[in-house]
Amino acid sequence: PIYYSPPPPGSPSAGNRPPLLVRGHGGPTSRAVTPLEPRTQFWTSRGYAVLDVDYRGSTGYGQAYRKALDGRWGEADVADCVAGADFLVSTGRVDGRRCVITGSSAGGLTVLGALAFHDRFAAGGCYYGIGDLAALAHDTHKFEARYLDSLVGPWPDAEPVYRARSPQYHAGKIKAPVIFFQGLEDRVVPPAQCRAMVCALRDNGVEAVYHEFAGEGHGFRRAETVIACLTAEAAFYARLLASDRTVR
Repeated sequence: PIYYSPPPPGSPSAGNRPPLLVRGHGGPTSRAVTPLEPRTQFWTSRGYAVLDVDYRGSTGYGQAYRKALDGRWGEADVADCVAGADFLVSTGRVDGRRCVITGSSAGGLTVLGALAFHDRFAAGGCYYGIGDLAALAHDTHKFEARYLDSLVGPWPDAEPVYRARSPQYHAGKIKAPVIFFQGLEDRVVPPAQCRAMVCALRDNGVEAVYHEFAGEGHGFRRAETVIACLTAEAAFYARLLASDRTVR
């Protein structure tokens, strides 16, 4: 779904195409939240159009759609998020120079993949996201130990595929700034993943802003953490989208 609250007639921004925030959900075999979502209102109240993408593999659309991500995680989800943004740009609904992408956990992989393998987005927000699928195959908890076999391929036989889909190994292709948020108690996607991406981007001269939170795990629980993250992310995009940075 897409959400947008147009400015009132006569306001300075009336008639202008809004910036776009694309969100890739976690899971990855999950779906976007459709009931009232305060985070959506946070962004629309600041003038953004928000596109929640139920990319291939999302639940709620039947078995065939769910299984369409099997063997293609890190590829199909990325392509669908980019295609959604491209459609809104091509139909004149949003400003193509001011598109950003955000996501958490599995959605963080989608964010980093979109920035590494496509040039649609001017910036990204990555919440406790996956940068290295090979490392995840080594480190993930037992509950999801075989989850990656269906989503990417059997480990370690498919190791070349894991590396090909991992933004960590393609960090040199990322040119857009990224803001990262990480809980230090995360046992699903360890902080080392986030820190490695931050270091790789900074080594390549790309702006990488990093926020870490003691006492937070995989998914932030404290209200003050959520508020701090949204405030920092909004300020990050506002600064970048007000600059001369342009994307086709």
